[in-house]
Amino acid sequence: MPGKLLFTDISLEMNNFERFPVRTGQEPPAIKRHHTPRYYAHRVRESLTTRVSKLICAIFLIILLVVGIVFFILWLSLRPHRPRIFIQDFSVPGLGQPNGFENALITFNVTARNSNQHIGFHYDNVEGSVYYKDQRIGYIPLLDPFYQEPKNTTIMYGVLSGATLTVNSQRWMEFLNDRTQGTVIFRLDITSNIQFKVSTWDSKRHRMHASCAVGVGTDGSILASYRNKRCPVYFT
Repeated sequence: MPGKLLFTDISLEMNNFERFPVRTGQEPPAIKRHHTPRYYAHRVRESLTTRVSKLICAIFLIILLVVGIVFFILWLSLRPHRPRIFIQDFSVPGLGQPNGFENALITFNVTARNSNQHIGFHYDNVEGSVYYKDQRIGYIPLLDPFYQEPKNTTIMYGVLSGATLTVNSQRWMEFLNDRTQGTVIFRLDITSNIQFKVSTWDSKRHRMHASCAVGVGTDGSILASYRNKRCPVYFT
């Protein structure tokens, strides 16, 4: 009986060994696939199409880059500079007189410079307004419509008195109070509608505002620190 059991176990182990595959460590040879000529022709056409598409995109991007550079250079050379407004003179004669408001007078002189080399300005009517503590006390038309050539300077001169200047005794006393401190501060605003002109092309109209802060001393004349001062210019 023991001999039969041993023989039976050996037989079962041999059957199990035959049932499981034996790994030899070598992979079966790969099967070579043979493609048809149509397959290779399709691959060649696909490759050519990809190359042509890349070439067209590259040419388009190069052209776009060159055009962009050209327009940027033109913009740098032709971009308009705003008019440059400078306050040259401003005075309030008789500022030291207690009853000076009865014959109040304000005179001013400003220059408008066009610093562009190839761009001119079309000005509509130019107007000047004088403010004191953000209250307008005077207004006057300065110039009729005109064209300003490139690299040109235009002088604007105004005199406010009588109906164009609204100063009462109370306002004049405020002037005198500021005068005791050494400086009376006013604001001169220059306004107009302007167009930029490049050769035969005109831009749309822009509303120009030049805001000039100006201080006068005890004698009513402009202080040196405000003379020839450039006024901020903005458009609306």
